[in-house]
Amino acid sequence: MTSIAVEISTDASPAAVWDAVRDIGALHTRLVPGFVVATELVPGGRRVTFGNGMVVEEPIVSLNDELRRLVWTAKGSSLGLAHYNAAAQVYPREIGGSRVVWTADILPDEAAVPIGTMMREGAIAMNTALTELAQASRI
Repeated sequence: MTSIAVEISTDASPAAVWDAVRDIGALHTRLVPGFVVATELVPGGRRVTFGNGMVVEEPIVSLNDELRRLVWTAKGSSLGLAHYNAAAQVYPREIGGSRVVWTADILPDEAAVPIGTMMREGAIAMNTALTELAQASRI
């Protein structure tokens, strides 16, 4: 099994970042616009349409406000995944602002390259959205 992690650092507050992460139906507008172009709530989770056209159903495993941690899995991917489990957790930074750690565990190992590429693209979109969020909170 391959594990992948990306980290995003932002000046936005942990509360504001967590509010965006926990809004599971608004990936395309609040957290990763462009990387995700549509999000639809379905029983037990969400259906996500990525900018590359891939559609994945993501059952939500856990949403923990105390830990500021969201965990999900995926099914229906065209990547041939035998296993996919991901988490995003929001932490305060000592200097102010937040950091988001997004991890995924993947089988088969060969899927790590395309999934890792997608996660890095998603991290760029998330960084952009969170930068805008931090700037808006200063106004």
